[in-house]
Amino acid sequence: MKKRNLKNHLKDLNSNMTQVIDTNKYIEFVKQTTSTPSSDLAALLARITELEAVSDCNVPHLLTGALGLSAEAGEFVEIVKKILLQGKSYTEDNVIHMKKEAGDCLWYISQICIALDTNFEELMQMNYEKLSARYPEGTFDVYKSENRVEGDI
Repeated sequence: MKKRNLKNHLKDLNSNMTQVIDTNKYIEFVKQTTSTPSSDLAALLARITELEAVSDCNVPHLLTGALGLSAEAGEFVEIVKKILLQGKSYTEDNVIHMKKEAGDCLWYISQICIALDTNFEELMQMNYEKLSARYPEGTFDVYKSENRVEGDI
């Protein structure tokens, strides 16, 4: 951005930051855009029952895996954040701590494997095939990382 445009951009940004947000309207917006199972226990229980009965979804293991993996990944990220951004030392103790948190992530991935009736080998094979198709030359490419072909998730 040129110097002049940057000044205008900062001026616009500052004026936008001084606007007062109506928190009551925002809360109402959140209520209106929340799915029924996310806001009503009876609807959530009905959805869980439907998933288990109709789709043969293993809800307990799927939920345990999803929530637990997110929490444990967050604990791992917290250690990395403190090392990279807050001056925490990269020590053997911290490496062991990260390994333990990574192990906890594996425990929850195992819960996901149970829920999805799969195993680590199948997940690794699927990941290998996905990335091999994305990077057929065998090397990472920023463009291909951000500009995926249809169906590449």
